Amino acid sequence: MTTMLEIKAIIRPARLDQLRAALRLLPEFPGMSVARVDGCSATWVEQSEPVGIKRDLLDYTPKVMVVIVASDEAAERLCATIHRVAHTGRVGDGLIWTTRVDQFIRITAPADEAS
Repeated sequence: MTTMLEIKAIIRPARLDQLRAALRLLPEFPGMSVARVDGCSATWVEQSEPVGIKRDLLDYTPKVMVVIVASDEAAERLCATIHRVAHTGRVGDGLIWTTRVDQFIRITAPADEAS
């Protein structure tokens, strides 16, 4: 059985179309799920900005979470592509992380065929 990883990335919404196009060029791209999320930075990230009640109340910014389940072999290239496309060099570009997947079953496959 192939080892699978779940890749999660939080990115700027403006980068989603570019990311989708770049990932579709990779032969190992298995597809992805996308959800809109709100995020806030850690307090140490924004130390250079003045602190005020308005910023504290409106600290959440719209982001997009991309979720991909892929083989361990494909994960490194997929993560590198996400990083390359999502990176702007500004605070708030996002995060990428992976988690091992213990079981992976395609719903379109018969119940006795786990991938």
